[in-house]
Amino acid sequence: MTGQDQPISLPNSRTDPDGSAVVRVLSYNIRSMRDDTAALARVIRACDPDLVLIQEAPRFFRWNKKLARLAKASDLVILSGGAPAAGPALLCSLRATVERTEDVLLPLTPGLHRRGFSTAVVRFGGARLGVLSCHLSLQTDERYDQGGMLLDRLAGMGVEHTVAGGDLNDRPNGRTFKLLAGALQDCWATKPWGGEYSSEADNPRQRIDAVFASRGIEVLGCGVPTGHAGVAGSDLRAATDHLPVLAALRVPPVSPAR
Repeated sequence: MTGQDQPISLPNSRTDPDGSAVVRVLSYNIRSMRDDTAALARVIRACDPDLVLIQEAPRFFRWNKKLARLAKASDLVILSGGAPAAGPALLCSLRATVERTEDVLLPLTPGLHRRGFSTAVVRFGGARLGVLSCHLSLQTDERYDQGGMLLDRLAGMGVEHTVAGGDLNDRPNGRTFKLLAGALQDCWATKPWGGEYSSEADNPRQRIDAVFASRGIEVLGCGVPTGHAGVAGSDLRAATDHLPVLAALRVPPVSPAR
């Protein structure tokens, strides 16, 4: 199934009377904002996300000012990450109520890039959500270990419902991708929408970027926002070397026991 026969528009963000929330989550590798930042901001704004899970955020000279500039241009605010998480970052809309954030550095393998997670716990109405952005290793064994650390980190957040997304550097038939998809919902596979392939932006032919959700979350649609209102193909190609992945999720309210 390609997802091309899905509705052009995903559900809009909202909070329902029972306290559940429809949350729009965008995962995006922005290549340190080395490309067309105006096009990047236009893509993000057009997707109208509540949460943006960023990979390859600026990490060096004036990184925080660059990320703040992108957040402002996208009508969002910085939640966590950037240099303290070795690249992953989180942006959010003012709809989110932030409980806590944490940037996590993963063990360094000599000769390889430092990796990390950007994490937060947020609320939307009566729904509470743990969030994690990641950019996993290019090296097979290290990547698999990091996948296990990702699952451990989600399990340790003390939140019933979680979402994780990022650049996995692995395809759906890969060992690490399968590890994550076995424990969480692969949102594209659960409810495909839009386009499938995210890399590379000018000739997409592989799915290495993904959004995952815990089992209690309802996936309303997920995929590359090709043809989405306001998202121009020229902007997608100019913004960075990856295409974004957009998901709409219905997050249940916190149960009374919690």
